[in-house]
Amino acid sequence: MSAPLTSDEILAQLRGIKYPGYTRDIVSFGLVKDVQIDGTRVAVRIALTTADAAIPRQIQEQATAMLEAIPGVSEATVHLDVSAPVSKALQAEGGALPQTKIEGVKHVIAVASGKGGVGKSTVAANLAIALRGQKNRARVGLCDCDIYGPSIGLMFGTNERPVATEQGRIQPVLRYDLKLMSMGFLLDGDTPAILRGPMVTRYTQQFLRSVDWGNLDYLVLDLPPGTGDIQLTIVQTVALSGAIIVTTPQEVALIDARKAAAMFVKVNVPIIGLIENMSYFLCPNDGNRYNIFGSGGGEREAARLHVPLLAQVPLEIALRESCDQGRPYTESDPASVTALSFYQAAEVVRRQCPA
Repeated sequence: MSAPLTSDEILAQLRGIKYPGYTRDIVSFGLVKDVQIDGTRVAVRIALTTADAAIPRQIQEQATAMLEAIPGVSEATVHLDVSAPVSKALQAEGGALPQTKIEGVKHVIAVASGKGGVGKSTVAANLAIALRGQKNRARVGLCDCDIYGPSIGLMFGTNERPVATEQGRIQPVLRYDLKLMSMGFLLDGDTPAILRGPMVTRYTQQFLRSVDWGNLDYLVLDLPPGTGDIQLTIVQTVALSGAIIVTTPQEVALIDARKAAAMFVKVNVPIIGLIENMSYFLCPNDGNRYNIFGSGGGEREAARLHVPLLAQVPLEIALRESCDQGRPYTESDPASVTALSFYQAAEVVRRQCPA
């Protein structure tokens, strides 16, 4: 008697299907949303964002054939959830990005990481303040694209609800002279965002296209960790001026940072640079530096990617406190070592993407 089928076995088989035009498979792209096994019968659900009718057909045919080839499978069913992007998907690996700009926005800057827990939202919030500047202020917006784990509202000390105009345009929340939008503004308290792939894609597009951002010099996108649905939607439909990769010095974070960087390189989005967060612990008692997560990792990775190391941000108690208190550190203590590291990074962004 053969062993029962497992989800891991099904996913391993589906890893053999490359997304058309890419070298990555549909599992690593996060497109396989559900696997159901009933004895010898298997059903999978795959979510796609594409305007090319040939892509769903190709993936369904390949998935069905691969599942039927697994020993012990008597019936294979492939369900597809297909949603159309605002613009056509990339047609060839390494092809140029569609020049689909957000109305009124000069530069869209993506802040990304390969894994969670590296402080990407902290970096995005403080970088947005630094880009705004203290004198001759630039016009800056910050869009929290982490639908499942929004945190920008907490970091800016607001749970204000956005309002809509008579024309159906969403008005962003204004805080510290920044225009903000986040899923957290639309949810009550600790209510989770329980959404499937197509709905996540739809919310992402609404945040970018239906929000009345007005005229901005920079719109900073705080992306969720990884390289899933949201990231794929954004790189396929938004003309990005560049991306910033956030990591910590330790190798386990650098491995995933490389994956995030590779995604942007593949779709010809320039990487502005790398920010090493939690670079060292700045002790408030003696002022000494302690390399808790190692040292030199960000510098070596930036050299490997041939991009600048924009900043080495300390692991500092005051930085954590400012986030919890809803006032970005670059606003509350702009002369601190930590804040100056964000202003240093912002200066490089301005040079590469002049307002």
